[in-house]
Amino acid sequence: MTGLPCSGKSTLVRELRKDVPNLAMLDGDELREWFSPKDFTKNGRDEHNRKVAHLAKLLLRHGVPSAVSLISPYKENRSDARGIIDQGEQFLEVYVRCSLAECEKRDVKGMYAKARRGEITKFTGIDDPYEEPDSPDMLLDTEHETLQETVTKIKDSLRSRGLFE
Repeated sequence: MTGLPCSGKSTLVRELRKDVPNLAMLDGDELREWFSPKDFTKNGRDEHNRKVAHLAKLLLRHGVPSAVSLISPYKENRSDARGIIDQGEQFLEVYVRCSLAECEKRDVKGMYAKARRGEITKFTGIDDPYEEPDSPDMLLDTEHETLQETVTKIKDSLRSRGLFE
């Protein structure tokens, strides 16, 4: 899942896990703590995304489906992830769309405010770009759909692909 910070990616995965208990949740913030802490440069983000894609691929090889919730702001990173993972396994680019204004309202950590004050630099959506997917496999609008509507949409899409019963 890709989208701006606070768009609802992790919330969706946590909710989805209620119906798919063996689903591995690969959350960008949690993984960054031990994969690539505090490197928010373009190269650092690129490397972080590659590492997470490789982890998801390894899990799939062992029969563990994963839901990856990363900002993954660059189209190139998402294309690379598809190339890493989609070698006989299933990869879906899921765009969790939410306006910047709404994401700022949802921000309980105050990261957007810090970025606007210049205390954080290279913050996606403020002074670093987020490149929206051109044609994601799934589009979720967390600003205008309820959590349950969005999760139902995910499950229906997975069902239609034979990935969820």
